Amino acid sequence: MCGGKSVPSGRQAAGGTLGVSNPDFWGNVMSRLLYRLGRAAALRPWRFVVVWLALVAAVGGAAAVGGGSLQDDYTLEGTGSQQATELLRDRFPALSGADARVVVHAADGRVDPSALTAAGAELRALPHVGTVDPPVPSPDGRTALLTVRYSAPVTDLETGPTLDALRDATGSLTDAGYQVEFGGQVPENVTAPGGVAEAAGIVAALVILLLAFGSVVAAGLPLVVALAGLGVGVSGITLLAAVANVATTAPTLAMMVGLGVGIDYALFILTRHREGLAAGLDVPESAGRAIATAGQSVLFAGFTVLLALCGLVLSRIPVFMTMGFATGIVVAATVASAVTLLPAVLGLAGRRVLRRRAPRPARRPRPSRRASAAGRCTWAAVRGVAAGRAGADAHARRARPRHAHVAERRGQRAGVQHRPAGVRPGRRRVRAGRERPAAGRGRSVRDRPGRAAGAARPARPPPRASRPSRRPGCQDGRDAAVLAVTPQYGPQDERVTPLVDGIRADVLPPGAEVTGMTAAYVDLSRLLSERLWPVIGAVVATSFVMLVFVFRSILAPLKAALMNLLSIAAAYGVLTAVFQWGWGAELLGLPHSVPVSSFILLLMFAVLFGVSMDYEVFLLSRVREEWLRHGDARGSVSAGLAVTGRVITSAALIMVAVFLGFAADPGLVIKQMGVGLAVAVALDATVVRLVLVPAAMALLGRGNWWLPGWLDRVLPNIDLHGGAVPAPAGDDARAPEPSRA
Repeated sequence: MCGGKSVPSGRQAAGGTLGVSNPDFWGNVMSRLLYRLGRAAALRPWRFVVVWLALVAAVGGAAAVGGGSLQDDYTLEGTGSQQATELLRDRFPALSGADARVVVHAADGRVDPSALTAAGAELRALPHVGTVDPPVPSPDGRTALLTVRYSAPVTDLETGPTLDALRDATGSLTDAGYQVEFGGQVPENVTAPGGVAEAAGIVAALVILLLAFGSVVAAGLPLVVALAGLGVGVSGITLLAAVANVATTAPTLAMMVGLGVGIDYALFILTRHREGLAAGLDVPESAGRAIATAGQSVLFAGFTVLLALCGLVLSRIPVFMTMGFATGIVVAATVASAVTLLPAVLGLAGRRVLRRRAPRPARRPRPSRRASAAGRCTWAAVRGVAAGRAGADAHARRARPRHAHVAERRGQRAGVQHRPAGVRPGRRRVRAGRERPAAGRGRSVRDRPGRAAGAARPARPPPRASRPSRRPGCQDGRDAAVLAVTPQYGPQDERVTPLVDGIRADVLPPGAEVTGMTAAYVDLSRLLSERLWPVIGAVVATSFVMLVFVFRSILAPLKAALMNLLSIAAAYGVLTAVFQWGWGAELLGLPHSVPVSSFILLLMFAVLFGVSMDYEVFLLSRVREEWLRHGDARGSVSAGLAVTGRVITSAALIMVAVFLGFAADPGLVIKQMGVGLAVAVALDATVVRLVLVPAAMALLGRGNWWLPGWLDRVLPNIDLHGGAVPAPAGDDARAPEPSRA
């Protein structure tokens, strides 16, 4: 652009010095270190392989010995439901913990009340059980519901042994020929056995890699490297669970993301290595250059993913924070395996990563017809894609997860389906706890919730709920009361939120509050709605700054952020259509449409923004490399797309296959995440990266790399192109970089 100072940016082939504008110690040293690391690993591969085997064994052993168990922590500090929960723990511990529902169904005849009474006594004797509600039969008498209330929160219960104890206590009912199923917080907190989704994703990735590379060795290397990083990362999550409450879905989410990005990172480095081999380089030299160039891009791409995941800290909700930390551990491990283990296995594989009849040396790829067409049809592409993305809005209902939709196990789902017909859908009670200075108002408070629209008659508190308080200063325990309110509709109904708000505003006296899972999910949805935008703003802003540092441009990072937001918005729209409108819900194993879980929006944004930025980094790094080499704005876009188009498409297919494999997971959260991530990546790597981005860059021309002169002088230089590495023989020197305003 005009008004700037022209500074040479070519690298000297003979001396191998870094010669870009604003030469900086960081870019030079980083490129040289990665080059030496990759070359050393390829020259002495067994040393690196043994180190990685020892690392996997050590971390795995430490996790087996000192690892913790997975527990969901939905503590919502500062909310009314949390305040009421703390009051229950203090005054009514028997009602303050988790719950479990036992559904008993008779195939023929009616359920024997005496058998239910005996089972209730067995359940009441279990550890941490505060009380067991009286059995609630259905009108026909064939089904009955027993609600078990624990005195400890679900995070303090070992879900496996606790569920086994429930089965043992109801063994008499099973022996009598009744069908017994379980639901509620305790059964739903048990992690479903995994392996099927991961295996499906790995098989699909192997097929795609084999078709892309035409070599079994080349196809298997990314999988081996990704699995090594995955093993270290998952063991790290188990160690994290020893010191923090890690959500039950966190390992599955981390494996889904880690497997996808791990294979992709290895794929990008392997592709660059194959280019070096085809150009006539020997194996160690080619591996060193691949790590110094594509490996440096992998480091930066992984850092952007970690940056996006760190945005979950701003939610200030423990379960989401640990999800971000767990996924970040796996991503960091896969990045480390890509830049250290991969060059070692490349050294072991030698030239077998090439096709048997791969041409050598290969000429520089010419611009593809697709890239040229994108440049010619710029305005049509911009208008068409932008209109399509605007139509796919993110108006997914911020719903609460429900046991009927989680379907972690067949038994849990059956426990919901056999709910007594006479029991209203809102059986998960709304509890109102109130601390009051004097007695005498119990009757008026008890009667008022029944007058709220949508509330059934309040149920009597269980007998043990009125136990005297041992709190200092409380003489007779009559300063608090608990009322159990059963809504006329289920917790997923749109009318639940107005009901809870109405009870709080119009029914309860000052000082009283509503708690229970229904009220907690209402508060959770409200918190997520308030904190979603700060998370989005922080992630977008920090990613934009990092891209400005790396690509030394204002418009290119701004365009990248906008494109990522379009992809995420489209994914939100697809989630709404598939799950909330029911378009294809049966194909995913769901009996009917279900609302989109409230925290899916936050989780998907953090993961998708980081993953989408990966493709932007790899595409822009090659485009900028061509731009610095030749100074042709449109030509660099076409050449960069010609080089990266195929590998980005292959990487996206792999990631889509991995995510769709997880869409078959029985957990609703993972199922929705799998579908949303697969759709977003498919759109991002095709419509956005191969059509909209090239079209926009062709429109902007030299403006893509505009940078104010004052910013050009203060920014450090981070070279993703291996400028500190000696150039291959015959490689053209880069042309001077155009001046900036």
